[in-house]
Amino acid sequence: MPELPEVEALTAFLRTNAVGRVVTRVDLAAVQAIKTFDPPLSALGGLELTGVARHGKFLDLDVSGLHLVVHLARAGWLHWRTGLPPAPPKPGKGPLALRVHLDDGNGFDLTEQGTRKGLAVYVVRTPAAVPGIARLGPDALEVDREGFAALLAGRSGQLKGALTDQTLLAGIGNAYSDEILHAARLSPFKMADKLTDDEMLRLYDAMRATLTEALARQVGQQAATMKGEKRSGLQVHARTGLPCPVCGDTVREVSFADTSLQYCPTCQTGGKPLADRRMSKLLR
Repeated sequence: MPELPEVEALTAFLRTNAVGRVVTRVDLAAVQAIKTFDPPLSALGGLELTGVARHGKFLDLDVSGLHLVVHLARAGWLHWRTGLPPAPPKPGKGPLALRVHLDDGNGFDLTEQGTRKGLAVYVVRTPAAVPGIARLGPDALEVDREGFAALLAGRSGQLKGALTDQTLLAGIGNAYSDEILHAARLSPFKMADKLTDDEMLRLYDAMRATLTEALARQVGQQAATMKGEKRSGLQVHARTGLPCPVCGDTVREVSFADTSLQYCPTCQTGGKPLADRRMSKLLR
């Protein structure tokens, strides 16, 4: 899932390559992706793309006062295209969800792999009209240490869930929450409101460092290379069974119904593996 560093890097990429161009046409290939009807997608045609911003994991393209807002969900991505074909795409064919044509012949595709579709596109007069944006908590890179501590102190539940709750803190998803907790040497199952002062400081500093370093790797990349750059910087996420690059212990996984987390027992849980609820059910 694209998270704060990738969406911020896409924002910077579009500012360089698309701002100042006129949107000539928008083609919708996946009807389920569009979540609004007024203004229609066709209202963007003939308007200049004047700015690009990020709200948490939402990408916001300002098209002369109308906003094309995109949430890439779990498997969505933006592909920059040079020399787009003039013929509109056939609806429902392949991963293409939306295509934006610009007046220089270039543009971009929004795609989503897999059968579970979550990519969402909105055309609104203000970003606050998007329900997900209206509910966002403070941005993970803008909250200060005191504000961060206050947020977690009022949150009951495990750290993993707290870091990925967009209404509490905006921008962190499954991958970077694993990375942050590993860097902070904290269990994903530790309760958010039970942190000591030292643990809170470690978690905040790990969040800042992890996101800042990831963003530094991403900005300046072409859109096509950002996913690979993200994977190359991961320490534990999506590395189940591989050695932890810090201590050498084997990276473990806990699976849930539709997602999973990865962690290092030595670095994070005192050497004790966490119970994998999915495996426990299979063994009963």
